Amino acid sequence: MAGLSEGQTPVLEIDGTLNSNDGNSRGNKGKDKAVVLVGEENSNSNIDTQNQQGGSGGGSEREMPSMHRSGSRPQLDLSKAAIQGNFEVKDPTILLPNQSDDISHLALDIGGSLIKLVYFSRHEDQSIDDKRKKTIKERLGISNGNRRSYPILGGRLHFVKFETTKISECLDFIHSKQLHRGGVDSCHWNPGVQANDNAVIKATGGGAYKFADLFKERLGVSLDKEDEMDCLVAGANFLLKAIRHEAFTHMEGQKEFVQIDTNDLFPYLLVNIGSGVSMIKVDGDGKFERVSGTNVGGGTYWGLGRLLTKCKSFDELLELSQRGDNGTIDMLVGDIYGGMDYSKIGLSASTIASSFGKTISDKKELADYRPEDISLSLLRMISYNIGQISYLNALRFGLKRIFFGGFFIRGHAYTMDTISFAVQFWSKGEAQAMFLRHEGFLGALGAFMSYEKHGLDDLMVHQLVERFPMGAPYTGGRIHGPPLGDLNEKASEARVCLLLLEMPLPLIMSFSTLFLLDPRLIFILVQMQISWMEKFVLKGTEITAPVPMAPSGTTGLGGFEVPLSKGSTLRSDASALNVGVLHLVPTLEVFPLLADPKMYEPNTIDLADRSELEYWFTVLSEHLPDLVDKAVASEGGTDDAKRRGDAFARAFSAHLARLMEEPAAYGKLGLANLLELREECLREFQFLDAYRSIKQRENEASLAVLPDLLVELDSMSEETRLLMLIEGVLAANIFDWGSRACVDLYHKGTIIEIYRMSRNKMQRPWRVDDFDAFKERMLGSGDNKPRPHKRALLFVDNSGADVVLGMLPLARELLRRGTEVVLVANSLPALNDITAMELPDIVAEAAKHCDILRRAAEAGGLLVDAMINTLDGSKENSPSVPLMVVENGCGSPCIDLRQVSSELAAAAKNADLIILEGMGRALHTNFNARFKCEALKLAMVKNQRLAEKLIKGNIYDCVCRYEPAR
Repeated sequence: MAGLSEGQTPVLEIDGTLNSNDGNSRGNKGKDKAVVLVGEENSNSNIDTQNQQGGSGGGSEREMPSMHRSGSRPQLDLSKAAIQGNFEVKDPTILLPNQSDDISHLALDIGGSLIKLVYFSRHEDQSIDDKRKKTIKERLGISNGNRRSYPILGGRLHFVKFETTKISECLDFIHSKQLHRGGVDSCHWNPGVQANDNAVIKATGGGAYKFADLFKERLGVSLDKEDEMDCLVAGANFLLKAIRHEAFTHMEGQKEFVQIDTNDLFPYLLVNIGSGVSMIKVDGDGKFERVSGTNVGGGTYWGLGRLLTKCKSFDELLELSQRGDNGTIDMLVGDIYGGMDYSKIGLSASTIASSFGKTISDKKELADYRPEDISLSLLRMISYNIGQISYLNALRFGLKRIFFGGFFIRGHAYTMDTISFAVQFWSKGEAQAMFLRHEGFLGALGAFMSYEKHGLDDLMVHQLVERFPMGAPYTGGRIHGPPLGDLNEKASEARVCLLLLEMPLPLIMSFSTLFLLDPRLIFILVQMQISWMEKFVLKGTEITAPVPMAPSGTTGLGGFEVPLSKGSTLRSDASALNVGVLHLVPTLEVFPLLADPKMYEPNTIDLADRSELEYWFTVLSEHLPDLVDKAVASEGGTDDAKRRGDAFARAFSAHLARLMEEPAAYGKLGLANLLELREECLREFQFLDAYRSIKQRENEASLAVLPDLLVELDSMSEETRLLMLIEGVLAANIFDWGSRACVDLYHKGTIIEIYRMSRNKMQRPWRVDDFDAFKERMLGSGDNKPRPHKRALLFVDNSGADVVLGMLPLARELLRRGTEVVLVANSLPALNDITAMELPDIVAEAAKHCDILRRAAEAGGLLVDAMINTLDGSKENSPSVPLMVVENGCGSPCIDLRQVSSELAAAAKNADLIILEGMGRALHTNFNARFKCEALKLAMVKNQRLAEKLIKGNIYDCVCRYEPAR
C-alpha cells in the first residue's frame, strides 16, 4: 500500500478514496471502492468476516462495535465524545467511541406517485494531529462542550426520488448503501452484521402502510408510520428557518428568492398539492390546522389528462402543455367581447372566461383537438382554481404569505406562473405565491425529524451549506446504487478482472472471501466499481452542454440529457440538480464584527444582470484549460489524472451551461457562488490542491529574498516604512493564478521580476486611496500618538510573494507596535491561495530571520516543535504579543462572512482592526461590507471589467480603502 506511513491502517471506502487511520487522506487516493479494512503489520485492524481472517497482521483483532437497534427511539452514548476533523479535511465530524446503537439515518415519504428519501451520511474523513488547532482552541477559549447535543455533527443530508412503480429500485438503493443498517459509513458495512428484527425506519405517506410488508421482507425493517400533516409542517418549518435561499416567487418565468425573517415567519398558509389539495394554517412549530382543501388537484389533472390525451405519465402530460395553445379550447374574454378587453372590471382579452368553453360551440370530436392544447387547458383550469381557493383562505385568516408545494408543482415553471398569476389577480397584488426549492421533500424531511435527537432543531441558517455534486444530482455525492442499466454484464465481468489484477494481495483475499460467503454482496460491490465518473466519461463525449438529469424512466440514479432550449421549459425531472446536498456544519458561525448581519450581502457583482452573467461565464470558461493543466500536473500527469481532468472540465462546463440556462437553478447566484462551485467540482474529481507545486515554488522563492526586504524596511523612518508596507501588499497582490492577465505575466518573467515590476509601478494617488487616513490612525499627527490596535485580523490571499513579501511584513509591523495579529487563511485550497495548514510552516521559515516574528509565533503557539535558529544564535525571552493563524471556514477565493469558522469567530471578539486583502475577499466580496471596527481593504484590480464596474478605473489599479470604526 504505497503512500502510507508507518502505523497507518488503510481503509478502502466505497467512494474510491483511500484513507488512512490518521485521517490525512490528501494524496492517498486509490481506485479501490470496497469497504474493506486491510490488515497491515503491527496493526489491530483486521476484519473478522465470519471467523475468516482478511489480512496478515499479527495483532489481536479490533473489536467491532455491536450493532443493534433499541426500537424506534435510538439513543446516543455521548461519553468521551470528541470533535474530529477540521476544515482542511472538509467538515468536522464527531467521534462517539462508546456508541453501540445504530442511529437511523433514513426517512421516507411514500406517495402514490413518488417515493422521497431523506438520508444522512456521516462525514468520511477524520482529523489529523493539528497542534495549531489545539493551541488556538486553548488560547481563544473555544470549547466543544456546547456541541455535544449534535449527534449528526459534520454530516450531510441527501435527497433522493424514485417512482413508486419502481419501488424495487428504491429498495436496491437502500440496500446497496446499507441505509437500513445506519449507513455504510457508520459501521464500514461489516457483512457479518445482520439486520435486526427490531430495526425501524420512519416513514410517512400512504405507501408506508401499503408497502410495509415488502420493506420487512426485502430489508428486514419495520416502517414506523408518521402522520403526513405533522411531517409536512415540520419539514416546511425547518426549511424556511434553516435554508437561506429556500423560498422564491415565480412570475412570467422569472424566479426571485425571498429572504424570510425567521422571527416573522408565522402564521402562514401551506398549500400541499398532491392528488388532492390540503391547505394548512401554520402558527408555529407543531402548531397548525388544516383549514380547507379541494379534491381538484394533481390527480385530477393526471386522470383527466390521461383519459383525454392517452399520455402514459404525469411528466409526459406536462411536457405536452409546453407546446399547447389553450385559446383553441378555452373561451376567453376576447371571444365574448369581439377581441376587446373588459377593462371596467379589469379583465384582459386573454383572460379565461370558461375553461373548455369553446368546445361547446365547436362541432368537433375529441380526436379533432390537439393533445397539447387539451393538456395546457387542463393545467390552467386546475392551477387557477387552486390559486384562487388558496388566496381566499389566506384572506379568511389574514395571511399575507402562501407557500405552495407538492407533487403537482415539481418545479414546473408554467404551473408556478399560473398559480402566481391567480394569487396576484385575486389579491390585487397584496399577496404573493411562494414556492420551496425542496418542496417535494417536505414529508420525508419531517419524518426524518421525528427521530428523537435528530439534531436538526437547533441548527441555524449559517450552519447549513448546500453543495451541488455533479456525480449524483439527486443522491448527492457518489452513487453506490444498483446496477447501471447501460453497462452490460460482460463489461462488468471484464472490469472485475481488471480490478483484481490492480489490487494488492490482501484486498484480493478479502474479495475472494466475500465472494465465497455472499455472492449477492460481491455482485453489488462489483457494480459499484462502475462509478458515476466513469459513466460520465463514457457518455460525456456523446452530448453537448450536458446537464445532470435523471434518465428517462428512473429518478435519482444519475445520467445526462441535452438541455432544452428554453429556460422555462420542462425537463424530465424539473428540479434535477436544483436540490443539492445539505452539509450540516454546526461549527460555522456568523462573523461577529459585521455591522448589520441581516443587511450583509457578500457579493459585489450582480449576476442578475445578464451581461454580467455572460461575461463572467466566459472568463471562467476561458480559464478552464489552464486550470485543468495545473490540476493534472498536481497529480503527476498520470493517465488517471488526465481522465479526471477531462471529466472535471466537462462537469464544470455542464454546471455553467445549466446556470446560463437558469441562473437561479442552485439558489441566488453571485460570483462568489460560481467560484466556490468550481473549487467544489475540483474536489469532487479528487483534485484537492491543483496549485500545490506552484505554491511551494513561489513560497521558496519569496522566502529567499524576505531577509533582505526586512533589512531594507528596518532602515526606513516610521512613516516611510508604513507606506512601503502598504505598497508592498498591493504590489505583491499581483500574483493571482485566478486572473487571466496575471497568468499571462507568469509566462513573461520570474516571480521576483514580476514583483519588482509591480513595485516600480506603485505611484500614488491610487484609484481608491485612503492611505493618509490610515497613516494618521496608525502614527497620529504631531504630539498626538494614537493607541495601538489591540488585535488585528489579516485576511491573507495568495501564496508566494503575496503573503511572504506583502502580508507578513505588514503583520510584523503591527506586532512591533504591540498589536496581536491573527492571520486568517482558507480552510481548504482554492487556486494559489494560502491555507491555514500551510501558513505555520511559512511563518516558521520566516521566523528564522526575524526575532519579532519568532517571539510572536512562539507566543501564538506556532513554533511549538520548530527548531528556530535566530540571527544571533540565541533565543530572547522578552515577552511578545502573539502571532496566530486561524482558518476562515471556506475553500473559495472569496469569503461569505455569514459562515465562518468558530476559530475566526472567537478571534474576532477582541479584534479592533480588520485587513481584507485581495480581489476575492476585498472586491468580489465584501467591498461594500461594513464592520463594527476599523477596516482596511487592499487589492490590486486584475480584471478590466471589474475595474470599470467597481472603481471606474483600469486593470492594475489599486484599492486602499480605510473605514473607521462604526
